[in-house]
Amino acid sequence: MIRPAREGDLPAITEIYAHYVEHTTATWMLTAPDEDQWRTKIAGLTEAGLPFLVLDDELGLQGFAYLAPYRDRGGWVFTVEDTIYLREAATGRGYGRALLGALLDAADPATVREVVAMISGEVGGSVILHERLGFREVGRLAGVGTKFGRALDCIVMQRSLIP
Repeated sequence: MIRPAREGDLPAITEIYAHYVEHTTATWMLTAPDEDQWRTKIAGLTEAGLPFLVLDDELGLQGFAYLAPYRDRGGWVFTVEDTIYLREAATGRGYGRALLGALLDAADPATVREVVAMISGEVGGSVILHERLGFREVGRLAGVGTKFGRALDCIVMQRSLIP
């Protein structure tokens, strides 16, 4: 079941994301946000009319996805960036595709025209997921990230929501 995030989801969202911060290059954050930081993020995105969704199955919350402003300058007002994370054990079940698809469907076409994905060059599964949902690679930023003592590329993908 995919639904909007709520207060009771904060522990699971925090736990899922912390795994990626601590063990992977999927995110370049070095310190995982706590529940209060997630609460603030969800409230801000919801207030801005942007979706923050979670996916539950019989075992509980398995992942989350949201749209956030791409940049904080007025000229980017119709462009958002997507974020999606699944529990490690929940990958390969179609949950990523379901969450990202629901996220795109939840985007208000009056306020969202373009969706950008900024993907670590080491996360090929995310590139494939985005391609399957109509994103195309529009660029690669070489060596712009650093984590675990390694320089990392960023793959830039984009999908237009206007016909």
